Amino acid sequence: MSVPHRVAVLALDGVVALDLGTPAQVLGAARDDDRTPLYVVATCTPGGQPIRSSAGFQVLPDHGLELLGSADTVIVPGIHAGPPLHDGTVAAEVAQALRTAYDRGARVMSICTGAFVLAAAGLLDGRPATTHWAYASRFRRLHPGVRLDPDVLFVDDGRVLTSAGVAAGIDLCLHVVRTDHGSAVANRAARRCVVPPWRDGGQAQYIERPVPRGAENGTAATREWAQQRLHEPVALREMAAHARMSVRTFTRHFRSETGLSPAQWLLQQRTEHARVLLETTDLSVDRIARDSGFGTTAALRQHFHARVGVSPTAYRRTFRPSPAPSSASVDLGVVVPGAPDVSELSAATTP
Repeated sequence: MSVPHRVAVLALDGVVALDLGTPAQVLGAARDDDRTPLYVVATCTPGGQPIRSSAGFQVLPDHGLELLGSADTVIVPGIHAGPPLHDGTVAAEVAQALRTAYDRGARVMSICTGAFVLAAAGLLDGRPATTHWAYASRFRRLHPGVRLDPDVLFVDDGRVLTSAGVAAGIDLCLHVVRTDHGSAVANRAARRCVVPPWRDGGQAQYIERPVPRGAENGTAATREWAQQRLHEPVALREMAAHARMSVRTFTRHFRSETGLSPAQWLLQQRTEHARVLLETTDLSVDRIARDSGFGTTAALRQHFHARVGVSPTAYRRTFRPSPAPSSASVDLGVVVPGAPDVSELSAATTP
């Protein structure tokens, strides 16, 4: 990777205000051990023209589409208006700029309904992708050739990544930092942004649906109870009994609140606990398998590889952070993209 990694945010008319600022804030918070920025983020629009945001203000960009010609990563924030949402099309110059950036090797990402723009440019055909759950039916109607999964927070399909609505863009950007530079850097960036480094479940837990009777009791207390017992066998009947519900009622409430079955959720929690132990301790893989509730190394290896994509040993080699100097401190201040960084990106587009 180039350092700093050059990121171009392509804003279109009707851009979602939070989506527009997310890449600069989250990626701008990613620093190495010397606090050197690892990403430089700049914003562009077609022709470098002002555009309207969804929040009642205009955006005056510093760059036009030529910025995409030198970016290592291109991010398209969500939009609340325009042809990509209405008829599934995008201006020819925008589609060409996106396809050219991808063809030369740039990573291309979308946040929320930005996926409509990538699909209109032909970059999602035959690929898995996601978008805001409220737009899923419209997306399927306009782009039936895309393998849409509206239940997840983000989809990483190599050099094309998409996220669900609004705050899921933060999850996607932190995922990119974690992939590029490891968990230690991503965790520091999350602390600077005052957000969790990883969110459990998918966007299914946020989809509007009728609330079952008795839901005021919920399953949150039982989830907390189970999280404290990940090293032990935790049976569905035990969880239902703790919540004082029948197994059937408990399972229905649980899925409504988390978007997952109790078994899927437990497996996710055990895997995440194993990740933390691999990153932060010197415990043996066999001990981590026991402490995270998998029981055996073989079971941990099987489930960890299925969910994370690598073996526990390979994950530890990649993400185990080096010991920090005793004098190191964490800067929790607000991230303000520096002008020298932005000019460095724009200079790369000037003949």
